[in-house]
Amino acid sequence: MSYSFSGRVRYSEIGENGLLTLPGILNYFQDCSTFHSEAVGNGMKVLKEKNKFWVLSAWQVVVNRYPALGEEVVTSTWPYSFRGFMGQRNFIMDTKEGERLAYANTFWTFIDGKNGFPCKLKPEDTEGYELEEKLDMEYASRKIVTPDVFLPEEPFTVQKHHLDTNHHVNNCQYIQMAMDYLPADFSLRQMRAEYKQQARLSDVICPEISADADKVVVSLNDIHGESYAVVEFTDY
Repeated sequence: MSYSFSGRVRYSEIGENGLLTLPGILNYFQDCSTFHSEAVGNGMKVLKEKNKFWVLSAWQVVVNRYPALGEEVVTSTWPYSFRGFMGQRNFIMDTKEGERLAYANTFWTFIDGKNGFPCKLKPEDTEGYELEEKLDMEYASRKIVTPDVFLPEEPFTVQKHHLDTNHHVNNCQYIQMAMDYLPADFSLRQMRAEYKQQARLSDVICPEISADADKVVVSLNDIHGESYAVVEFTDY
């Protein structure tokens, strides 16, 4: 069974062009999945008691249109697969009238907080969620094929405002970091992200960029050259 909530685009969520930003859309999606978990009784408090948590492994987000300040939107989500230690979930954002603004596919990993490793899902971990049919969309691979050549950018340090309740860099923060390297005239149609390891407070992130006419790939690396996250942006 899907879960939905209604909202209205706030001034704090828009960019210079007066439209909801991509991070704003991602936050609506993340909030929707959090509200869904709370509604079925598998929310943050329950997971904390079990010392378990879900980590987003990969995004694929497609934007048809960015809504403007004040537009009313309806955000929905549902899981369509639980297998082993993985869950897969779709998201959609529509106008109140039913126009499809954005949609997404996501991969999630269930983590044991004791050792930080993936752990097999038990029936109690997925209780309350009802699997729905996959969204009709063009699905990309979870893995992003990285270009052969990257250009390094200036390293920076993880700050407190980058962190979430798991004390790691929030999923959306990686996207915001990567978006800083997009050309000013880039019209963002699709974003894919693959998360490979978790960055924590005071870790140093070393970005590398590869760009062509309609695609930009940003690899956010540690000091040893291993990726925290790889983000791929595609133009309209």
